Amino acid sequence: MKNVLLLTDFSENSINAMRYALQLFKDDICNFFVLHVEISTSYISDDLMLTAHQSIYDSLLKKTKQKLAKLITKLENEFKNDNFNYEMIVDHDILTDAIKQVITSKTIDLIVMGTNGVTGAKEVIFGSNTTNVIRKVNCPTLMIPEGFKYRNPKETLLPLDVFDTISGNAFTDILKFTKRYCKKIHVLRIKPHNRDSTEALKDSDYINYFLKETDYEYYVVNGVPMEHVVSCYTQTHHIGLTALLVQKESLLERFFIGSTTTQISNKIIVPLLIFHS
Repeated sequence: MKNVLLLTDFSENSINAMRYALQLFKDDICNFFVLHVEISTSYISDDLMLTAHQSIYDSLLKKTKQKLAKLITKLENEFKNDNFNYEMIVDHDILTDAIKQVITSKTIDLIVMGTNGVTGAKEVIFGSNTTNVIRKVNCPTLMIPEGFKYRNPKETLLPLDVFDTISGNAFTDILKFTKRYCKKIHVLRIKPHNRDSTEALKDSDYINYFLKETDYEYYVVNGVPMEHVVSCYTQTHHIGLTALLVQKESLLERFFIGSTTTQISNKIIVPLLIFHS
């Protein structure tokens, strides 16, 4: 049984990500915990005045709970699946803190969220806050690009940084996910500065051991920045999902924060699956 945390701000982008998850896990028994986090700026003075004779917390969240319940009912009717169970959660907290609490209390296996990249015009839960979730929350996270329509992710792309290891738990988790939902994995060892590392030199032995029963392709790419390799390879192959091993903040910086981040965020055209090691 999977415990999946679905994040929503009621935008079409977040609902699209929820639909993706419901289709991806259609053959699994799943508990879906649908979380909406209210932010303090969403409350106006009129709201506070109306709560004079009742619990402020309950009053402010009542409409949100009704809206969330309506959304869940809509999804239940759209995806009729007896293997699915839904639980709604509304919180008034810092986004990452609320997520961490749910992960602990509900034993979450995977977070699913939509993202419109760091250049989104409206910075709500799924704008630049996507970065904070990935950096501060230690849980596998599946991000669905804005407007991406579900298709079976038959082939997975795994780009490796110079120092990424393919012998750790995170890599093993990616292989399990790939074997369950995909048919093939493409492993790219990317060396932007033509530089070898201890981990890169071990690839051959590890691949022969870990991938011996997996359909895969393995390539070494020298002298090209990672974001360019990911973008080009995704567009020239039948990639349905990109997986990423996150071991160091420096890698996250390249993917989600600096100028390279902006380039990659804008070029992501398939779902991105993050595993922390």
